Amino acid sequence: MMSGILDGKKIVIMGVANKRSLAYGCFQALEAQGAQIVLTYQNERMLRSLNKFIDESVTKVECDVSDPENVQATFKTIHESIGNIDGIIHAIAYADPEDLQGETTDASLDSFTKAQGISVYSLISVAKYGREIMNEGGSIVTLTYMGSERAVPNYNIMGIAKAGLEASVRYLARDLASQKIRVNAISAGAIKTLAVTGVKDYNKLIEISNERSVDGEGITAREVGNTAAFLLSSLSTGIVGDTIYVDKGTHLM
Repeated sequence: MMSGILDGKKIVIMGVANKRSLAYGCFQALEAQGAQIVLTYQNERMLRSLNKFIDESVTKVECDVSDPENVQATFKTIHESIGNIDGIIHAIAYADPEDLQGETTDASLDSFTKAQGISVYSLISVAKYGREIMNEGGSIVTLTYMGSERAVPNYNIMGIAKAGLEASVRYLARDLASQKIRVNAISAGAIKTLAVTGVKDYNKLIEISNERSVDGEGITAREVGNTAAFLLSSLSTGIVGDTIYVDKGTHLM
């Protein structure tokens, strides 16, 4: 049997929602590369959904990232279950649906704060408590999108949140370097996930994105996952605090 680049590594994936999610593409890629995976889920409803397509042998731990104390408890539970970990994939973001249409100025302060808390601060709290149980040489990967630096129609406050997320990656990469933990982001191309369908006119967004890729074809969730596997492995130790585009060159055009 061929060995994988993540053999013997224990990785936590946060944000697997369904088979179309980017996080599930990451799950498939990491599993293929030999990782031992722990999944977190938001609530019992999400657990029931996960159990329909993820084997029961995979450890699953509840985590509501809107509450930092819950995040702390989650990593304590994970440590009690499997010991130290080697990496985390943070694939969590949220904005109220009404804020993903119209103008950015339509967003209320409350909805803006919620988007920032769940989409940005959650990475900071995950890094804070995840590092406590992470082996030296570990790696944290989060998912972002080109709307962080371009004004993508209807992306609005989520684009602002993604910009904050990418800035957080840089600062966390500096701070966690003392523990030899790397932090990076993947900027994925537009894929028809449940999250993207919340954006008004998402079909047009995906169509334009695919047209602007170098080969006229869109990226797949598994391709995003393959890059995540690389960033979590010892093959990528020179990549720190960076945002890697996995979008078939869409950002070039």
